[in-house]
Amino acid sequence: MGKRIIQQARGAGGPTYRVPPYDHPALRYRNVGGTVTGLLHHPTLSAPVARIRYDDLSEGFLLAPLGLAVGERIDGRVRTLAELPEGSTICCIETFPNSGPKLCRSPGVAATLISKGGREAVVQLPSRKEVKLNLGCRATVGVPAGEGRAEKPFIKAGNKHHLARARGKLYPKTSAVSMNAVDHPFGGSGSGTVRPPAARNTPPGRKVGTFASRRTGRKK
Repeated sequence: MGKRIIQQARGAGGPTYRVPPYDHPALRYRNVGGTVTGLLHHPTLSAPVARIRYDDLSEGFLLAPLGLAVGERIDGRVRTLAELPEGSTICCIETFPNSGPKLCRSPGVAATLISKGGREAVVQLPSRKEVKLNLGCRATVGVPAGEGRAEKPFIKAGNKHHLARARGKLYPKTSAVSMNAVDHPFGGSGSGTVRPPAARNTPPGRKVGTFASRRTGRKK
């Protein structure tokens, strides 16, 4: 008896694909100044998290930009778009005032403030797309820290296992052509051979490789 292929197993929502519960820090800007008291790692966030001690003695969390150090004030780092000069490199941008950081939160990803006029500012995202945002939206000056994290080798299989488990991914992955015929349409003794395309009305779990091809065979 075979087993479900990966497309079917994901749809079942089993424990393999369930992200463990984490106490996710709420990233939100405040209207008071504060001081960085620590730089933390969170398993579900790729950039480091800065723990902020605000002047009203409350505590909060923000994504740490490159160069941020413990003991530094965040007053000069977090500003509204109206306060920033044109051409500034910014990250962790709000989509509307008081929405919290939403755009450009991945390590090494930043946007550019193109222009300001009226009530709106034009911001160019890393994809080169330009968006118009309210001048009251806040952003962090700089680039999120942690760029190049994917360049570090895992060294041990255990490190890769813990990362995959934190993300709710299947690890290790097995090549489809290395499976048995009952486990995957690409499995069996004919491994490495070209498989026939799947029809358009094929069930989702069987739609692997090429499917719904318009024509097959040699072109005449």
